[in-house]
Amino acid sequence: MENRMLTIEEEKKVVGGEAITLTAVLAIMAIGLLAIIAFKFFTSAEGKAVLPGGFTFQWN
Repeated sequence: MENRMLTIEEEKKVVGGEAITLTAVLAIMAIGLLAIIAFKFFTSAEGKAVLPGGFTFQWN
């Protein structure tokens, strides 16, 4: 494959931003999940939350 300079028309067609969009969506999903867990944790009567992987948080 040979290297060459792009023309101005070709440069205008180059787009990006997929990685930052995916990162933003994943970050919002993670924040939402943590918010739901915190809400459930603080509003539940028994004060217990079980996360995947065997992590258990509880208070009396």
